[in-house]
Amino acid sequence: MNTKRSNDHDRRPQSHREDAPAPESNPKTAPVGDADHSNREKDPDDWTTGDEPMTGAQASYLKTLSEEAGEGFDGDLTKAEASKRIDALQDKTGRGA
Repeated sequence: MNTKRSNDHDRRPQSHREDAPAPESNPKTAPVGDADHSNREKDPDDWTTGDEPMTGAQASYLKTLSEEAGEGFDGDLTKAEASKRIDALQDKTGRGA
């Protein structure tokens, strides 16, 4: 009969927290105004995927904004064009404020 007790915690993988980057080196935690670490305001004309068809989320939001603004909806926009159109319609409807 085996009298040695098995400890489950001995077989669990060890956490490697010491290998994780320090929070101050994480670009996702950079201050909002830090332009060197933020691409949230990147010009849509500079997007590498800007010439692809707009996303489903963009189309849905554009439909809503177009209806609120009393303007027609163009379903054939690229991602970059849709982004610019969203910005314009947000300004017109006051949703982007």
